[in-house]
Amino acid sequence: MDMYQKRKIRAEKKNNDNDNDNDKSKVRLNWYPGHMEKTKKQIIQDLKLIDIVIELLDARIPISSQNPNIAEITKNKKKIIVLNKCDLSDDRQNKLWVEHFKKKNIPAVLVDSNSGRGIDECIRQIEKIMQIDLDAHAEKGRTGRKIRAMILGIPNVGKSSFINRISKRTTAGVGNKPGVTKQKQWIRINEKIELLDTPGVLWPKFESEEVALHLCFTGSIKEEILDKIEIAYQLTKFLLENYRTKLCDRYKIDEKFIEQTLEKEQPENANIYEIMLEIGKKRGCMMTGGKIDEEKTSRLILDEFKNGKLGKVTIEKVN
Repeated sequence: MDMYQKRKIRAEKKNNDNDNDNDKSKVRLNWYPGHMEKTKKQIIQDLKLIDIVIELLDARIPISSQNPNIAEITKNKKKIIVLNKCDLSDDRQNKLWVEHFKKKNIPAVLVDSNSGRGIDECIRQIEKIMQIDLDAHAEKGRTGRKIRAMILGIPNVGKSSFINRISKRTTAGVGNKPGVTKQKQWIRINEKIELLDTPGVLWPKFESEEVALHLCFTGSIKEEILDKIEIAYQLTKFLLENYRTKLCDRYKIDEKFIEQTLEKEQPENANIYEIMLEIGKKRGCMMTGGKIDEEKTSRLILDEFKNGKLGKVTIEKVN
């Protein structure tokens, strides 16, 4: 039995399972590491100390990387959205997403934490949002009060890199505050802003398999949650439909080969799988006997997407 036949059997079994039980995927995606519930409770408690929330999203998947639980518990707080990893996402879509959040009256800033792009604008926006409150405090004689910000984001959204940049890699605590336990460490951003870090937190159940796939694409959840080959297959399909030239350029595949393969009279998944194997062949993902290693090929495609080697790609576009 060759690799495609094995994959076909898996696909058929998956389709049969879905036909028999439409809720099966929800069960499969219902996971929640125990420590995350504790983290959520701590965030709710700490919000009492906070003036403004900085929510980090992955610019490639702004919807899937936004924790719906966090949106609920922070709805009464001032907020700024940081579209992090904007160096990996489509420039045109970046602008559209900034406008999208602006229409919701939420300031959004494009940030590349590795280079520092957007960090100064982020600080400016925080101070701008809080200026009215600071003026009100000053009128009451409470001068010098710091802006207390909390940074929130799902795992692997680039929170540590962002904090290192915005704090200029200074992580010294700024002393105990009223109502703050000694264990809490505040990070001094500048003379006006202090930042309270929080661990990355996911939510108990993904609403759709699409959300889970997007989080797997970017490495926010472990690939083991779904089949790695299936994840790579879905990513390859997306790239073929939306960024075909980038895919062809990266793996030196002729677009005519792509077109001819996709036009073959066989199931679509067989056509896309054949293109995946061609990628593996081009990059030397071979096994003993000359067979193409589908696991290695899948890992290659996923890793190169995460690292931006396929170019600037946005998975979720503004509707």
